[in-house]
Amino acid sequence: MAAEPIPTEPIRIDGEEALEDLTKERELVLADFYADWCGPCQMLEPRLETIAADTEATVAKVDVDANQALASSYGVRGVPTLVLFVDGEPTERLVGLQSEDDLRGVIDART
Repeated sequence: MAAEPIPTEPIRIDGEEALEDLTKERELVLADFYADWCGPCQMLEPRLETIAADTEATVAKVDVDANQALASSYGVRGVPTLVLFVDGEPTERLVGLQSEDDLRGVIDART
């Protein structure tokens, strides 16, 4: 049975179970902990859409206002915070606005 294709756009996550399931299903998941009111988060959005379309990583979007317990469990204290999961385990953490090149570098180092 062939693996499902990697999603080419970010996936909205609601709840810890949804994030756990996604990180178990996918080898590489870049989780973006964001808030709608956050300017840098909005600036990061098109970069994440490109990353989702052009890399091996699945991009997950976690709204910290709607998922406060989940954000807290990953130690998110500011937004945007990006956590890269490899084989279900968090391996990298990036805080603040990131360039597309920086995001690609973190992903490429794991592929």
